[in-house]
Amino acid sequence: MPETLPPDSVGIVSPQTLHFDEPITLACGRTLPHYDLVVETYGSLNADASNAILICHALSGHHHAAGYHSLDDRKPGWWDSCIGPGKPIDTNRFFVVSLNNLGGCNGSTGPSSTDPATGQPYGPDFPVITVKDWVQSQALLADRLGIGCWAAVVGGSLGGMQALQWSLTYPDRLRHAVVIASTPRLTAQNIAFNEVARKAITSDPCFHGGRYYDVNAIPRAGLMLARMVGHITYLSDASMGEKFGRELRDQAYKFGYDAEFQVESYLRYQGERFSESFDANTYLLMTRALDYFDPAYEFDNDLSKALAGATCEYLVLSFSTDWRFTPARSEELVNAMIAARKRVSYAEIDAPWGHDAFLIPTPRYTEVFRTYLDRVAREVGA
Repeated sequence: MPETLPPDSVGIVSPQTLHFDEPITLACGRTLPHYDLVVETYGSLNADASNAILICHALSGHHHAAGYHSLDDRKPGWWDSCIGPGKPIDTNRFFVVSLNNLGGCNGSTGPSSTDPATGQPYGPDFPVITVKDWVQSQALLADRLGIGCWAAVVGGSLGGMQALQWSLTYPDRLRHAVVIASTPRLTAQNIAFNEVARKAITSDPCFHGGRYYDVNAIPRAGLMLARMVGHITYLSDASMGEKFGRELRDQAYKFGYDAEFQVESYLRYQGERFSESFDANTYLLMTRALDYFDPAYEFDNDLSKALAGATCEYLVLSFSTDWRFTPARSEELVNAMIAARKRVSYAEIDAPWGHDAFLIPTPRYTEVFRTYLDRVAREVGA
């Protein structure tokens, strides 16, 4: 934590828990009788509620997107580089809403929450969630906040899928959708990576069929492996090579199987840290939501037909070394938007950091992002 707050920080922020008593019916056919959503907001809502931006998080994200929870925090929210005064998502102009999605493990109702039918944690009985379900709950959140139409819905990776789904499900409730480092559907390879991660978790002896809460256990080894697999796919070969190369921890071979290379040590550290903070059942839910997302599925696999009813403008951004959601996937989406005669701006950003590049403020990325949102702000008089 810096000794003084940076001038472009939103400062000290506090999450809010919003309770919804109305039942919500999900795509799987099941209903949650009531639920909580944890949110953070930054900036001020203008008189006609036209300057609101929704931030949709990725797989391991949450509501804490910007600022600090206390002066003791070692680092700010996960997208602080893009949210704040004078930043691309300028909180001097926009009212920004960030939430932890249903099924999450950072305060919103999810597998670790109490099932009112049993008085015990939902565990594996928590319903499978889809991107459509998240968007539905986010629309109800907008109603609660008095926001009839978002100036923009913005997200990277899985968050970008939510921004895209918003434009399809509620076309009259957003002016712009910003889809960053995302895809209109997973490739078979991506589904395979998710399955390996899920198998690592469910094979952990401490998983107990998803009821590890009941025995005060955590499937740490499985979560650690899942995160290690995922983290490899978020980085590029070049970025891993630049950061670690083939560096040895002790400058000599040990002729064993402990972590001898720096990259091994880094992955183990990331996995161990993740296993201490993220819920295994939530990880299963989030990866399955990724797998299921495919707007074209209900339209004879024709993405342009799926986009026919959308009325917003789009900004689509991809990154040159992102091999998880390659630029080709973004171009597929952009081509379908053009075929559907939608207004779309597209840029491929040259960046060496792979999929994680959407979290790193490279100059061209920041410039394109800021320029587009400047226009959004002018449209709503912000």
